[in-house]
Amino acid sequence: MILQMNTERLLLRKMEAADANELFQIWSDPLVTEFMNIENFTSKVQALEMIQLFDQLHQDQAAIRYSIIELDTGELIGSCGFNFVDHENAKAEVAYDISQKHWRRGFAAEAVSALVQHGFLEMQLNRIEAKVDPNNEPSIRLLERLNFHYEGTLRETEIINDVFFDLTMYSRLKSD
Repeated sequence: MILQMNTERLLLRKMEAADANELFQIWSDPLVTEFMNIENFTSKVQALEMIQLFDQLHQDQAAIRYSIIELDTGELIGSCGFNFVDHENAKAEVAYDISQKHWRRGFAAEAVSALVQHGFLEMQLNRIEAKVDPNNEPSIRLLERLNFHYEGTLRETEIINDVFFDLTMYSRLKSD
């Protein structure tokens, strides 16, 4: 898993501790975290702990998370990556978030496209999955635009605050 990649407008680089403040600002926004499997953060320490968790997962080759930097401004605008990598079955789960002020500008699609290309070409993945809250219509539209296919609903598959909730499964195959 490479540590950095560029797109036309973005730099995706492995998250680092120095990103904690900017990522805290994003992950503390309840509108950003509304459909994520985390509650909005209340302290910078939580962002640092998340970065450290992904650093350990990267060392174990089980995941990688990138900070998304807008090239024109140098501003950190979100994160993306593979939250789970299954090398044995050549598949991974993609995830992404963008700061609210950068919504509807195509940054998430650009970042996810780069991840998909990297996953299929460099990591030799056969399948990339995305689990999405069924109410997260913008994310569903993004995945469908990127040729991900709806596979079904995972009923009560995750729990937050003692409440089980459904997720929809989307996937894209290397052959798609």
